[in-house]
Amino acid sequence: MSQQPIKRRGLMLVLSSPSGAGKTTISRRILESEPGMALSISATTRQPRPGEVEGKDYFFVTPERFDQMVAEGAFLEHARVFDHRYGTPRAPVEEALAAGRDVLFDIDWQGTQQIREAAREDLVAVFILPPSTGALEARLKSRAQDSDEVVARRMAKAADEMSHWQEYDYVVVNREVEESVAQVASILAAERLRRDRQSGLRAFVESLRGEEG
Repeated sequence: MSQQPIKRRGLMLVLSSPSGAGKTTISRRILESEPGMALSISATTRQPRPGEVEGKDYFFVTPERFDQMVAEGAFLEHARVFDHRYGTPRAPVEEALAAGRDVLFDIDWQGTQQIREAAREDLVAVFILPPSTGALEARLKSRAQDSDEVVARRMAKAADEMSHWQEYDYVVVNREVEESVAQVASILAAERLRRDRQSGLRAFVESLRGEEG
């Protein structure tokens, strides 16, 4: 008797943190080690930063086009962050999950709340904390992408962002990147093995029992 195959629906791995706490670096490392994982590309109304590529880092759209996509229900989640808007296109995410591919999200707590309401069973939410506020400020300044005024605004907003840590399934303190990447990878491995994510598991077990008989 042939054993029944076990298939798995993809999951949505969300990484959130205050700006500068390291979630983007951790996200890139996870993507490098997980070639089958898709990155959710957000649409945004802000201008590209140096080195950012259309369709790879973001989909850069006008505020008018963003409003149209909201009206069409084209976003899985969307939010305003500082002076700009960000949103996750729904269709590519749903296609990946149905095909058994995991999708990585680099979004804030507002977007995570919306995804939780829309698809809680597919969500694995991880919050990244800095080891200290001093380390967070140093990282923001070392990026040399923002003015002192913008850095000050991000630091002021960080306290509010960090207050949402209890809304997440897991919390990682990013003291050292290698350790943090390993911790997130462990979370991903465990969540992939959850019983309710593996379709066909009951039939597989029954086929094993049938072989013993």
